Amino acid sequence: MNETWALALHGGAGPIGGKDYSTSEAHMRGLLEHGRALLSAGRSAVDVVQEMVRELEACGYHVAGKGASPARNGQWELDAAIMDGPSRNAGAVAALRGFRSPVDAARLVMEKSPHVLLVGKGAGAFARKHDLARVWNPKAYYTPAVNKPVKEGELVHGTVGAVALDTSGSLAAATSTGGLLNKTPGRVGDSPIIGAGTWADERVAVSCTGQGEYFLRAAVAADVSARIRYGQASLKDAAEGALADMRRLGGEGGLIAVDVMGHVALPHNSEGMKRACVTSAGRFEVATLR
Repeated sequence: MNETWALALHGGAGPIGGKDYSTSEAHMRGLLEHGRALLSAGRSAVDVVQEMVRELEACGYHVAGKGASPARNGQWELDAAIMDGPSRNAGAVAALRGFRSPVDAARLVMEKSPHVLLVGKGAGAFARKHDLARVWNPKAYYTPAVNKPVKEGELVHGTVGAVALDTSGSLAAATSTGGLLNKTPGRVGDSPIIGAGTWADERVAVSCTGQGEYFLRAAVAADVSARIRYGQASLKDAAEGALADMRRLGGEGGLIAVDVMGHVALPHNSEGMKRACVTSAGRFEVATLR
């Protein structure tokens, strides 16, 4: 075991200019303090990213978990993924209805099934089988973090995520989302798709946020690792390069990434990105619009 560890969080790209984000930033600071304590004590990266994302889902400040918005038919359909870098084991759920923590469901898919991705009614049946906490009255439980009119075809988005390096040198990533506002029922973006919105291996862990259709087309999360592996790029250059390729297609968003050396990258091409990081080297950062 060494002393190097790192943690980064995001609460979605594209925050609204002029809005007060002091409450959500304070919440992220608290999560960083908690995550720092967990990683310093030797907790695994995969456990920490799950716990961080579960808290981000539950806070209601972001378009994920409690803060998600309904699809066009008035139903809440949520997505999440988690990936363990050393083993490349992964689990994901999509279009999940009626459960408080999609990331907990994703972790169960990873550990209690032979599959990577379960969707819709199948994901719900699996979550019920494992007694995950339910949402019995969606209209009373969910408190949408963003309330604004959305035109058909407009990609207004929101996501939460976490990436971590633990003291054993292992990396992990997790991402959760309520998806696009006013989305078509059944729509699935990049967040639960391994390699597009979520990735972790022996080099890097990545969680993306933004217009998922473009992240899917560019396989952004796995592309960060490929640039490091095949091009010997630094984490900063790899993250920015993968994001630039997505932007070339017309997309907007950002990502958080941490590499096996404990470096952190938080690039975005949107007006802002709710983001935070803490490292064993002393970096501690929380930002939204700047």
